[in-house]
Amino acid sequence: MDSQTVRRRCGGARACLPVALKQRFGAQCCVMSSPGPPPRPAGCRFRPQYLDFRKGIHVGNLEDDERITRILKLALEARYGESFVTERYGRGVYWRWIGFLARSNREAKPLSSHVSFGCAKFFLSVEPEEALFKCGLQVERGIVAAPRGHCEWQLQKDWDWNRLIRGLRSSSALDAGLRRLSREGFHILAGSWGSGGEAFGRARYPGAAKLKQLLLAAPADEWAGLQVYYPMTEAEVRATTGPDLVDAMLAAFDEVADVHNLLADKELFRKPSRTDTILRK
Repeated sequence: MDSQTVRRRCGGARACLPVALKQRFGAQCCVMSSPGPPPRPAGCRFRPQYLDFRKGIHVGNLEDDERITRILKLALEARYGESFVTERYGRGVYWRWIGFLARSNREAKPLSSHVSFGCAKFFLSVEPEEALFKCGLQVERGIVAAPRGHCEWQLQKDWDWNRLIRGLRSSSALDAGLRRLSREGFHILAGSWGSGGEAFGRARYPGAAKLKQLLLAAPADEWAGLQVYYPMTEAEVRATTGPDLVDAMLAAFDEVADVHNLLADKELFRKPSRTDTILRK
């Protein structure tokens, strides 16, 4: 069942996309040939209004079962059977960006085990300028020659970025993985984040050579990277329940996990869920 089929069964409304994601990739889809993402923690009380398209992601002053950082961290750790580190950009009650990275991948880096910038990571963000909510995979380059006092920002030889650049070849496993995600509705942002980079929408995959060109052309004194994400508008978010939104985020993370594993020092291995066992039977 592809995502277009799911949208047709939903009547074609884009407001159904979070549910479509869950049906397309989720464990409850009985026609799946591969395991689905983990179920969200029991008692999840996340609400759509916690994704504020003017302020960011509401994280502060919430109960544990409402806070998206805790909900996703617990689900990821249950899925992969290992510890995850939570990173964020923002301050106070609202955060603009949240990242989740496998602690084992960071600890495997001989030069950069004390920082998270060198690790491929799952992320979610609210972008008021674009009026979008994004969730998916992010790989950072940092700065080629970091300013004094910010050596942790400087690109090192053991960062996952280097594996990304080496893997961007025509017909490589990474090329095939990114092409598949593009077909399935994911968008790609590549290049300098200070200058905006270049974005490619659904089914507009530019090819490995073009992505590599954009990434290598990013100015050395600007932060750069690659994002592969599933986008949702404010209208789509508001038309969805909180639990379904959490399911959509987990489904997006599960879909980009294979690309993550092509870039990381330590792969993530999915633990079979109860639903997986039932499907195999």
